[in-house]
Amino acid sequence: MSPETKAARENLEGWIPRLATPDEVCLALEKAFDYRGDVALTLGSGQRIEGYIFDRKSDGPALDQCWVKLFPRDGKEKVAVRYSDIARVEFSGRDAAAGKSFEQWIQRYRERKARGEKNISIEPDPLD
Repeated sequence: MSPETKAARENLEGWIPRLATPDEVCLALEKAFDYRGDVALTLGSGQRIEGYIFDRKSDGPALDQCWVKLFPRDGKEKVAVRYSDIARVEFSGRDAAAGKSFEQWIQRYRERKARGEKNISIEPDPLD
């Protein structure tokens, strides 16, 4: 993955992509699948579903044959939504992994070690 792609992935929070063409819909939902936070989908009917996208079928020949599955934020049952039903995508939740790449993790360890800190180890950050 290129640095530009990584940077774009890390800065999606709050983004509302344009969904004017099938390609734009597919690209936005592919990014939403890779996103490590909640997204809000507004359907053509006006219904809004917010949650974490955990699965998708993106290789259908048309938007009505592609779908995403979400764990809704309200804790109700999993929801499947066809791409063709989605009018708006909003990257609404904080990306819990933004800025926490392995390389950044190692760099923080090296910086702490270089400052002479003691009793440090390469351990994961606490979950928020």
